[in-house]
Amino acid sequence: MLAEKHILLIIGGGIAAYKSLELIRRLQDRGARVTPVLTRAGEEFVTPLSVSALAGAPVHRDLFDLTSEAEMGHIQLSRSADLLVVAPATADLMAKMAQGHANDLASTLLLATDTPVLLAPAMNVRMWDHPATQRNLAQLRADGIACVGPNEGNMACGEFGPGRMAEPDEIVARIEAHFAKGPLNGKRVLVTSGPTHEPIDPVRYIANRSSGAQGAAVAAALRDLGAEVIFITGPASVAPPDGVQVVPVETAKEMSDAVDAALPVDAGIFAAAVADWRVASASDKKLKKSRDGLPVLEFAENPDILKRVSHMTENRPPLVVGFAAETDTVIEHATAKRLRKGCDWIVANDVSPATGIMGGSENAVILISDEGAEEWPRMGKDAVARRLAERMAQALGAQN
Repeated sequence: MLAEKHILLIIGGGIAAYKSLELIRRLQDRGARVTPVLTRAGEEFVTPLSVSALAGAPVHRDLFDLTSEAEMGHIQLSRSADLLVVAPATADLMAKMAQGHANDLASTLLLATDTPVLLAPAMNVRMWDHPATQRNLAQLRADGIACVGPNEGNMACGEFGPGRMAEPDEIVARIEAHFAKGPLNGKRVLVTSGPTHEPIDPVRYIANRSSGAQGAAVAAALRDLGAEVIFITGPASVAPPDGVQVVPVETAKEMSDAVDAALPVDAGIFAAAVADWRVASASDKKLKKSRDGLPVLEFAENPDILKRVSHMTENRPPLVVGFAAETDTVIEHATAKRLRKGCDWIVANDVSPATGIMGGSENAVILISDEGAEEWPRMGKDAVARRLAERMAQALGAQN
């Protein structure tokens, strides 16, 4: 799929730079030609010699290279590639891009290019969560810059959280999706998936039986049609697909906040089985048995993410799709839910125990819209996802 594609790879300064070496190999294995650009900070983590040897091409490092600059080399370099990839994209590089700085080769290339850009952010969790970085990220997204990652995990600094650069295979999958030229190419789509876990105490929580399989399949199908997918997932038993931006969450509140951070998008698919309630005052210590009898749990209502997004006056996605898992009178309940929530479509299914759908490999859904209720035959969840993604592509295409 990447045969004869030219990738300009900008390697920023961070410990994740070592992954860029493997990324070069993976891209070349798929037939891509890689031209590397190494920042001054990047040289502290990987050597120009190792990058050049793997890429089979000279490493560009200095803005003021007199030989190439005689022909305005930095302008040509920024526009000769099919895609610019920044991996790792540090907080500093993202800030320069967001503010339009051009004081070194990497930032100048990124400002001078008219070629699509894909970022693979990598930084300390506190730097990623900092309001300044999130403002820069929002600006870059508004400018049409795509992202893959970051992932959540242990940091080199010893902390844990979002900020780990996406793995080379994830970045390659996202690059392949970019070049797929599908009907959703250039579209940014949000997908929520999996259950939420609402804590009772440090060892117990309220949850449901959702595996996250259908949401993951929808995210993969949208990716395959060329969309940039932001995949916000609760603690599901099914792994997220490669080539999408994964945002792991635990609670409904965390999922709601992650949705807000992802907006604006061209479409929102709310497949997560979000808990309707949470314990109003979760204990910070394990609840013990006592002679006084059972503990009394007081509940509070969780945010209604689908309804809130559907009724937004700003940043409402042009297409909002909800899911309705019902156990009886599916069409009636799902139709009422669509009207109550205010979304454009509802994907309804019967999850009563006899169907084996909840946690299973198949699904039988009914698509409910302004046009009525359209029953689909029972099929694998991947097939349901492909059919839904294709319908979404048609709807979004008709809106353009």
